[in-house]
Formats: sequence, C-alpha cells, structure tokens
Amino acid sequence: MAKPRSGSLLVALLTALVLATSPAAMANSDAPFLVAHKKVSLTRLKSGVERVSVSIDLYNQGSSTAYDVSLNDDNWSQDMFDLVSDGTSKTWERLDAGSSASHSFILESKGKGMFHGSPAVIKFRIPTKAAPQEAYSTPILPLDVLADKPPEKKFEWVTTIVMQRLLAKYGSLVSVLTLVGLFIYVIATPSETSKKRR
Repeated sequence: MAKPRSGSLLVALLTALVLATSPAAMANSDAPFLVAHKKVSLTRLKSGVERVSVSIDLYNQGSSTAYDVSLNDDNWSQDMFDLVSDGTSKTWERLDAGSSASHSFILESKGKGMFHGSPAVIKFRIPTKAAPQEAYSTPILPLDVLADKPPEKKFEWVTTIVMQRLLAKYGSLVSVLTLVGLFIYVIATPSETSKKRR
C-alpha cells in the first residue's frame, strides 16, 4: 500500500514543478520588486521651530530593472510644514535589480499639533507591461510636532549617574565580599539536623 501513495506523491511533486516552471510563472518572477522604507526624525531648534528630516530608501529586490522610477511624497500639509531643502519628489531613469537609491528632504513646522503621514508613492515601468506599476513606502508613526516635553528631573538623573559609577568601580568588590560573607554564614550557622540531635 505504500507504493501507490509514494507514486501519487511523486506525480503531485512533478506536476507542481512543471507548473512552477511554466512560461507564465517565469514571466512573473522576472520582474522588479521595489521596496521603500520611509524614516522621519524630529529636531527642535532654539527658535521654537521643529525640523522634520525625511529619508526614503528605495530597493529593487526583484530580478529585473525598473525603468522611469518616480517617488512622490507630497502628503505633507502646507498649512503645517514649510519645505526647507530639496523637493518631496524624485525621479530615476532606471533602478537595476539588486540596487538601491535614496531621497531625503527637510521640512520645518509652522505650528504645534499631531500629524498623520501617508506612505510615499513609487511608480515605475516594466517593458513587458503597458500600464505603470505602483509601490508604496512603509508608513510613519504619527508625529507630535512641538509636543510639550516634561521637565527633566535633574536630581534623579545625577543620582542615577553616581550609582552607575559606584557600581562600575566597586561592583566586583561588593559581589566578592557578599559571597565570602554568605560562605562564612553557611559554615558558622549550625544546620537544623544538628539542632534536632541535641
């Protein structure tokens, strides 16, 4: 009974292999696969303005070249932000398989508030398809622009630093003395079995 079962398993594996290597499946695997990672950092300036640095890294993890690649990240509200450097969009003639590109720009806040951003949109062309293809970057977490930060507790901060330095300097000595003290205590203290014998 084991032979028919292994024979049907072999037929199923061969069928799956033939389907996986068919021309249609091979055409789908021979395509660019664009992945984009969007990063944002906030820096508060002395003038009471917060600077927003945006960086988008684009990777072609597919097996062929993407052509006419365009990146667009224009979802930053003009009521809330001013563009300081570069633009929110960028184009590349091509992005070869296994290569990467990046674009960054800087914004400054106009006011205080919470901002919920959207992913950047990437459009590219594949020679085998007439319609342009689309990809999206990773989203960003909501930004709390010019958020009120709690005042630092300087005394607790200083105490923590002093304790860390003392532990770094005398930590090994304290641990050795503790082990010796425990050893002496165990040796010097009579066990309960000897108390019962008395």
